[in-house]
Amino acid sequence: MAAQAAKTVLTLDAEAVRALKVGINFVKNPEDRKCFIIYKDQDGVRACRNQCKHQGGLFMKDIEDLHERTVRCTKHNWKLDVKAMQYVNPPDSFMQDELEIVWKDPSVGGLELVELNPPDPWLTDPRGAQELEAGEVTITYLTHACMQLKLGQRTMLFDPWLTGPAFARGWWLLHQPPEDSFERLCKADLVYISHMHSDHLSYPTLKTVSKKRPDLPIYVGDTSRPVFWYLEKSGITLTNINVVPFGVWQNIDEHLRFMILMDGVHPEMDTCVVVEYKGHMILNTVDCTRPNGGRLPTGVDVMMSDFAGGASGFPMTFTGGKYTEIWKAEFIRNERKKLLNYKAQLVKSLQPKIYCPFAGYFVEAHPSDLYIKTTNTKNNPDDLNALIKKNSPGITTWTPKPGSVLDLGVALKDPSSIDAIRESPNSAKTYKDSWDFSLYLDELSLAIDAEFFQHKSWIPFYYNWAGFKNYNLVIRVIETNDDFEPVFGGYDYLVDFLDLSFPPRRPDRAHAYLEIKNRIGVMRHVVKHGLLWDNLYIGFQNRISRDPDVYHHRFWNHFQIELPTTGPDWDLFLQNSSARGSVKRL
Repeated sequence: MAAQAAKTVLTLDAEAVRALKVGINFVKNPEDRKCFIIYKDQDGVRACRNQCKHQGGLFMKDIEDLHERTVRCTKHNWKLDVKAMQYVNPPDSFMQDELEIVWKDPSVGGLELVELNPPDPWLTDPRGAQELEAGEVTITYLTHACMQLKLGQRTMLFDPWLTGPAFARGWWLLHQPPEDSFERLCKADLVYISHMHSDHLSYPTLKTVSKKRPDLPIYVGDTSRPVFWYLEKSGITLTNINVVPFGVWQNIDEHLRFMILMDGVHPEMDTCVVVEYKGHMILNTVDCTRPNGGRLPTGVDVMMSDFAGGASGFPMTFTGGKYTEIWKAEFIRNERKKLLNYKAQLVKSLQPKIYCPFAGYFVEAHPSDLYIKTTNTKNNPDDLNALIKKNSPGITTWTPKPGSVLDLGVALKDPSSIDAIRESPNSAKTYKDSWDFSLYLDELSLAIDAEFFQHKSWIPFYYNWAGFKNYNLVIRVIETNDDFEPVFGGYDYLVDFLDLSFPPRRPDRAHAYLEIKNRIGVMRHVVKHGLLWDNLYIGFQNRISRDPDVYHHRFWNHFQIELPTTGPDWDLFLQNSSARGSVKRL
């Protein structure tokens, strides 16, 4: 079976994108003459092939549509609401298969329409569902995105983050994992790690595991940025990491198999997974923005997904201009509501038998991040489950607590049974109330006194290593204390990415400008080890102002995803600095 791949089916340059009118656009690919429908409004752009799902007929404008959002099939008059990608005639029938929109860099402009091939790889080699005995398939929630699946004689774990912080020092576990969580992990038959973000790929967790079971079988998707790109430099020994192709069943035994799927928005790093045991499917979409390009199996036995929001520095870490506390609060409230409605609609469209919100149980626990903790409100899983029950009464919902267990065999036969979901004992602790801050913050602070920081020439060395240039953006980076006040002896410098220069003052030409205040311990740790800037941005370790108030996708994408996988050679830097007689700072 060939691996699933993303294929570009239409490319529009910047001029063609500007020519798109509000409403429905029929666009042909000049190369193969295939036709596509692109819908544009104030909310953005959506697209699909010009092909009816009934019998493959072509769509045309619906003259009865006064709102410019419906097309009519020329064969049997089926009608498609292109804004919703939902067939409205006949009602309650199909959803249209949507194409992924990939925007080109703003400096170039344009977009691509992308589809996955094959689009539904889980339909390969279908297996009928067999009856499950009580206790044969159980799902135990441990913490955050970590679930333990017992599947017959096998156990599988998802995304084990069981100790330590994520994103440098910005995220900490909200829920207290069961006391035997590490033992469960070490005994697992296989572990799925969805992506490289540290609340899913937790090096503090794997460091502990590697001492007891370095050959733990771990499976990851074949993303363009390898999930374990930092493993060698981490010093952790794991000898059984398996990188598998997308959209291909991985057979574990005669009854158990799984398939990793890519994300449509971030295929370079995000994945989701379908697990099947005796024909029963468990769908875990994790953090994917559009898992498998929005095309997912319907009617699965269990679906789990993120729900909380708040996994970004925006807008909490932004200052100046419109970023008042009132504006931030309103923006966050609206975004959380939109996310809640989107998740509820997604669950309604997929109609799983059981739904569980997870992968959102983190807290900004360190006292220095109290402002973020207070401002960065998150969705409540009970609110999402209530909305799902309102829209889809037939779907069973589960708000997990550490150690609680879903027995799938029992739940499928009688969701109301007291044995379908077993809660953890009353004596079990649900929420963490202490974290070993000093252990991890002291480790970060070790980078502050690294020898190469005594040489100001580390700045051009680092940014030349990073390899980002030819972009009209100037950034000012200021090293600060925990309160984002400049530290004595800290660096304060400019980088001009148009020619990758380091001027003493901002250039006279028109340019975009970012001012970034970074906590010195985290920034120097990131620089020293060649880590991605998601530790700073997603980890709330900086404060940002920008002029104009524009998101620079190309810059952030590079520093959060595309930095070299081999870190800066600081030993070589020091050798060259000594040979040149580089001036040290006092």
